[in-house]
Amino acid sequence: MKKHKLYIFSALLCLAASCQKPDNPVPEQAEAPKLVSVSPENGAEGIMYGSIDLTLTFDAAVMCPTARRGEITIDNGAVISGINAYGKDVTLTLDNLKPASTYTVTLPEGTVTGYKENPAKAITTGFSTRDIPSQSISPVPVNPDATDATKALYRYLLSIYGKKTLSGAMANVNWNTSEAEWVAKWTGKWPAIATFDYIHLFASPANWIDYSDISPAKGWFDRGGIVSACWHWNVPGYEGSSNYTCTPGDGSGSTTVFSPANIFKDGTWEQRTAKADLAKIAGYLKLLQDAGIPVLWRPLHEAAGNTYTQYHSGAWFWWGRDGAETYVRLWRYMYDYFRQEGLNNLIWVWTCQTSNTEDMDTPFYPGDEYVDIIGKDIYNISSPAAVKSIFDLVAGLYPNKMLTLSENGGVPSMAEQWDAGAAWLYFAPWYDYGNDHTENYAHQHADIAWWNASWACEDVAGLDELPDNLYK
Repeated sequence: MKKHKLYIFSALLCLAASCQKPDNPVPEQAEAPKLVSVSPENGAEGIMYGSIDLTLTFDAAVMCPTARRGEITIDNGAVISGINAYGKDVTLTLDNLKPASTYTVTLPEGTVTGYKENPAKAITTGFSTRDIPSQSISPVPVNPDATDATKALYRYLLSIYGKKTLSGAMANVNWNTSEAEWVAKWTGKWPAIATFDYIHLFASPANWIDYSDISPAKGWFDRGGIVSACWHWNVPGYEGSSNYTCTPGDGSGSTTVFSPANIFKDGTWEQRTAKADLAKIAGYLKLLQDAGIPVLWRPLHEAAGNTYTQYHSGAWFWWGRDGAETYVRLWRYMYDYFRQEGLNNLIWVWTCQTSNTEDMDTPFYPGDEYVDIIGKDIYNISSPAAVKSIFDLVAGLYPNKMLTLSENGGVPSMAEQWDAGAAWLYFAPWYDYGNDHTENYAHQHADIAWWNASWACEDVAGLDELPDNLYK
């Protein structure tokens, strides 16, 4: 009986306890996210100018409210072109960073928030950029056996570098001066440089293209102009294919499976193709050499493609598809082969694709002993300051070489670029695919107004300003 009473008593106690009202719940406290680190760290020195990513890491997941992002600032003329909050990181893309300058980035309280929008405290961080290395450019071309005329042209280019920028025009597809003629017709002034393209090497000689007829290049040279040449190296889509292209892919349509790495493997169709093409183009270039014509030679251009950009989609042309090491080997192979063939009228121009510190293609650089001039291709950048930022970045990466705007389109006039400090050796707007030579034709890359604005700059030189003794 006592046991039953004890059980009943215990049950009543539990029932009474369960009927009592609970204490008021304690509200969950959301702590503000705390800054853990900044990269580059606060006070860092020697940071690359141009464009960088500044990453702030917190101790918890964070956001940047869209409505508050405009409050995040950087001083000294730089701009914040992108803000990305992901996980515990906030990354700011900073553009227009000048050399030898100090910058402060400010994030007011509330521009970064954590759980339940609890604001992080205000943040101030800063850094300073490195100076542009002083340039020390060789007085002679990299080829010690360069012809006298080639050495003379190189000396002239070096003498005007930083003082004048030479005007240039691209051939319409391959072997003509159509663009230069269009410029002269509607502005009254001829460009100083005409660039040709051996893009149809596989078809020459034919009734529609024959590179053994050097009259287009010789005619330009005889009137006192400078000859430049590039090579969109078209190869078969696959072994035995009659379709030729330079676009890498699976061999279907307008792509090719051609592998540059296989050029160095005995017995491959890539090796046979490359050797035959190099022998063929060397023969055509020798015709120019025999006529006393030096050539600004720009092969294997834009090799990295999107290898290092945010897209990471690889090379645009087959010569870059197997990576930097193979590309460098191919460039040097071409250089050595041409020298062995006695081809000594070339000034070698390598095209750099670096636009900011996040996509530098320096692994593709063949080396100072294989390159005379660094080219940069720029399209669709409207800000003179942004172009100057790219110029400074490339100048810092290659302090021993002259820099040129090897292709351009959709950019500020050369007067605006020059005023901003982008002192390119020369420039060459890409040709327009449908140029009908009429005055009001809407030229895609550099219309008449663009040319007239460029000619207005006293530092832009045309054909008539080249010296009579240029090749002596």
